[in-house]
Amino acid sequence: MLEFITDVYEFIGWGGVVFMMAVESAAIPLPSEIIMPLAGWKLILERESSAWFILLAGFYGALGNLLGSLVAYYAGAIGGRPLLERYGKYVLITRKDLDRADSWFEKRGELTVFATRMMPVIRTFISIPAGVSRMNIWKFSIYTFLGAFPWSVGLAYGGYVLGENWEDLRSVMRPFDIPIILAVLVAVAWYVRHKLKELKAEAAEGRAGKA
Repeated sequence: MLEFITDVYEFIGWGGVVFMMAVESAAIPLPSEIIMPLAGWKLILERESSAWFILLAGFYGALGNLLGSLVAYYAGAIGGRPLLERYGKYVLITRKDLDRADSWFEKRGELTVFATRMMPVIRTFISIPAGVSRMNIWKFSIYTFLGAFPWSVGLAYGGYVLGENWEDLRSVMRPFDIPIILAVLVAVAWYVRHKLKELKAEAAEGRAGKA
């Protein structure tokens, strides 16, 4: 992956940042945690460009994030609620979940989109529920860009400062892996148990309604 990203930068430069961040934001596994630090290293530090180019990297990263997020948004809007109402139970999504998501995005959509753009993993997938809930597209676009910009700047700055040692960012974070993984596993177990109960109750209500 490192070689691929480096080759893209050598071939199309800043356009590669936009392209790869768009790919990542369309829910395809090409992590920004590698894309942006390498941009800070390969496109700024190695070319001896001014540190102000970190802001340019942030702009291109946020632009790519927005373009990819719009693809995921429209996938959610077009496939949308009917698809999830029919098949959502297979991924533990109930109609109550969809109702809650609609209400959440109606009341707190802007804050949700903005904040999650600075969270690993979640940032990649938040566009789909935003699309399903038909969040206002202009607000979605503005807050997506605003949230993605500081994330992209921060990662690019890390790559610029650390250069070929940019992976040291990972060594600093590694001690937190096990506690985070354990917490996530406990949360997932609780969530699955809770969702199975909800699905069972929903199915019972459906059968009672038909009777």
